[in-house]
Amino acid sequence: MKNVQLGSWITLNHPSIAEIMADAGFDWLCVDLEHSVTDYFEAQQLIMAIQSKGLKAFVRVGENNTRIIKRVLDAGADGIIVPSVNSAAEARKAVDSVKYPPFGKRGVGLSRAQSYGFGFEKYRDTKAKEIVLIVQIEHINAIRELDEILSIEGVDGSFIGPYDLSGSMGLPGAWDKQEVKDALLIYEETVKKYNKLVGYHVISPNFELVNEKVEKGYDFIAFSLDTLFLGEFARNQVNKFKNH
Repeated sequence: MKNVQLGSWITLNHPSIAEIMADAGFDWLCVDLEHSVTDYFEAQQLIMAIQSKGLKAFVRVGENNTRIIKRVLDAGADGIIVPSVNSAAEARKAVDSVKYPPFGKRGVGLSRAQSYGFGFEKYRDTKAKEIVLIVQIEHINAIRELDEILSIEGVDGSFIGPYDLSGSMGLPGAWDKQEVKDALLIYEETVKKYNKLVGYHVISPNFELVNEKVEKGYDFIAFSLDTLFLGEFARNQVNKFKNH
């Protein structure tokens, strides 16, 4: 099997959830700020919990916004996932937000990432250069500009968003439509030309679906999310009890 970085999604804003998920054996966990009620303070607590277990802590920001990205990086995030990157210009904006000058335009803060002002130089010269930037490809316009997006230096990988992609085509969730299949195929063929991470979020907590994506060439896979791992197992066991 190829080298696959397997992670999952954290949507419940409590450090205990992050610790429990981290102990499951994932390589990374992503704190979701786009579709959760998690705020900046809670995000930092989750980042701390994830990193205390030796995992990489990613954050999916709510938008391609310099201020948001700056704040979660200063909180100590190891990687950033940016939604709805639809052009090379938007990809470059994300890079500028993540990288310090002269490569980018990130402002200097003295928060947790920089040891609260006592370790800026060390952070600048080491961890800041290792931050992973993943752009989400979830619009047909992004498919059309995929080569240009992936060619941007500083973009470390991409994450296909099939639901929003199909929606941008006026066919939300219509996986059987040839137009949607063709768009996904373009993505899977184009990313092969680049030595960058290829991401997919397998929503259902079913490892066989992860294997299917690995066989297609995906190597940065988010495996389900905290609420589904909790809910699926609870429902399964309760149903077995009630129907035995």
